[in-house]
Amino acid sequence: MSKRLKGIVAATSLLLVLGGGYAYREYSAIERAVIEGPTRLFTVEKGDHASRIIETLAEEHLSDWAVRLWLRFHPDLVQIKSGTYEVKEGARLTEVLSLFASGKEFMFNLTFVEGSRFEEWRKQLNAAPYLERVSREQSDEELARELGIESGKPEGWFLPETYAYTSHSSDLAILRRAHQEMEQFLEQAWEKRQADLPYKNAYEALVMASIIEKETGQPNERPLIASVFVNRLRLGMKLQTDPTVIYGVKDRYDGNIRKADLTDNNPFNTYVINGLPPTPIAMPGKASIEAALNPLKSDYLYFVAKGGGEHYFSKTLAEHNQAVRKYILKKS
Repeated sequence: MSKRLKGIVAATSLLLVLGGGYAYREYSAIERAVIEGPTRLFTVEKGDHASRIIETLAEEHLSDWAVRLWLRFHPDLVQIKSGTYEVKEGARLTEVLSLFASGKEFMFNLTFVEGSRFEEWRKQLNAAPYLERVSREQSDEELARELGIESGKPEGWFLPETYAYTSHSSDLAILRRAHQEMEQFLEQAWEKRQADLPYKNAYEALVMASIIEKETGQPNERPLIASVFVNRLRLGMKLQTDPTVIYGVKDRYDGNIRKADLTDNNPFNTYVINGLPPTPIAMPGKASIEAALNPLKSDYLYFVAKGGGEHYFSKTLAEHNQAVRKYILKKS
């Protein structure tokens, strides 16, 4: 006779000895039992036993002997797995134990938006619930080395997406996934790039994509804005884009760009430097990367904000100055 069958026989004999009516009621109460309280997250710790879980979650007191007996009849629900689970309000106790035995933990979501900086990502990771913060004490450079980022600078190297994780996942694991996603997408997009672009490598395209991301208010304008910057690079013109100025002055920026900011001699100030800044200035999304590598064909060299996220594009400085008077200075 198998060990399990012996247990069932012993349990059945015990039921008969204890008396049909009372024993049946106590035993059946477990089948009918529901969990106490509203929908919430519940963490099963390593080493937790199903009997303790039942005692913790059951809405009403259940007999200890009945619980032990019931569990002998349900060995599949004894093998609960550690983790954090969503326990629904009014769920039956048997359903909850089945969930714990399945190991299907609650999935948390962390969304990183296009155009955000790496410093903002770190703040989000530090505030994310149930996430182990193994990289909190590491500098940006140390993290870059840990993740194998050759440039040594993490800015721009993570794909903005929504990442799902379970409790006890680490911030480093999420960053690693986001970096791998960016590497893979950038490599694929680089292979499909337009011919004769003024980039030495895919990293320069990533830098350009980050600028496009910060300049774009309307998604459909990305390829056109990309064409302006590509045309300027080809002609040896300075890019003169405000987001790089803001990135270069860092915490000094208070919402207004001043003359001192435009003339600040830092490596990100595209009003001062020639060509692209040394690193991306934000995390570009897929659409901005594709725009950087497949810009529209145009003769535009300038653009100015019209309002509502849209821009007016110009081919000559005279036309651009006129647009500035109309849309920025509000003069006819």
